Amino acid sequence: MIKIMSHISVLLKESINALNIKPNGTYIDGTFGSGGHSLEILKHIGKKGKLYAIDQDPQSICLGKKINDNRFFLKQGNFSKIIKDLHYIDNIKIDGILLDLGVSSTQIDTANRGFSFMKNGPLDMRMNNTTGIPAWLWLQKTNQKKIEKVLKNFGEERYARKISHYIIERNKKKPILQTLDLVKIIKKVIPKKNQFKHPATRTFQAIRIYINQEIESLKQILKISIKILKTQARIAIISFHSIESRIIKNFFKKYSKYQILPKGLPITEKQIKKQTFEKIKIIKKIKPSKIEIQNNPRARSAILRIAEIL
Repeated sequence: MIKIMSHISVLLKESINALNIKPNGTYIDGTFGSGGHSLEILKHIGKKGKLYAIDQDPQSICLGKKINDNRFFLKQGNFSKIIKDLHYIDNIKIDGILLDLGVSSTQIDTANRGFSFMKNGPLDMRMNNTTGIPAWLWLQKTNQKKIEKVLKNFGEERYARKISHYIIERNKKKPILQTLDLVKIIKKVIPKKNQFKHPATRTFQAIRIYINQEIESLKQILKISIKILKTQARIAIISFHSIESRIIKNFFKKYSKYQILPKGLPITEKQIKKQTFEKIKIIKKIKPSKIEIQNNPRARSAILRIAEIL
């Protein structure tokens, strides 16, 4: 087994219990990160069990390659695409999916990845820094309206218009290349009222989500999960901000309700089943304990939502 890096897996025990693991089942850790959840899943599956771990980050893939276990299979890429391919191309039947959304402590603590607003480094923010365009280049190529829209939609930033204006003006004079360059701009706009929340939090979140297409990937995997998971299979998702949490909650609610159809409709029973929304059962929502938050302050905003396929 490998040694876990500085990252502390949030809601580790709760998320593993949420999967209701069967010894010979096949499970997916869609966000391998530093491997905390994967290593725990491997402790719970039997000799015939299988675990597929997925991550976009080359650093995480390098770490995952150190796991020498014939039950463990590592894949690099976006979890929504890889999971879909595992089912439809490789014909793998899935008993459970675990997703730990957001950025790992390892990524945040590595200054040159550009995720941190506390450490200076290249303003990159790509989960896979070998593909796509970095955040600094996107900010240079994008107009103010688009930047404002991203900050509003993915960061719920009330100062989106002013921040986007300052970004454009600064880029005209001198390119914003470093994380702390962007932080300085944001601090000029946002009055520091909340001592527990850095003024750059929402802007950095929004740009990161957009650069990595995180919301689109989440929506895709939620739709796919209903089709590819076995009956009684579980999906457990840990989210860290209100946008993701709301999408998961609303999706679970929608597909856990039975659609009432008017009596006497001239349709078959098979057609009725296709029309119903009731495809999952909501199990529960779990938040970190006070002790976990004390030990790992980054866990304070985490919410674990669990559903079971009917």
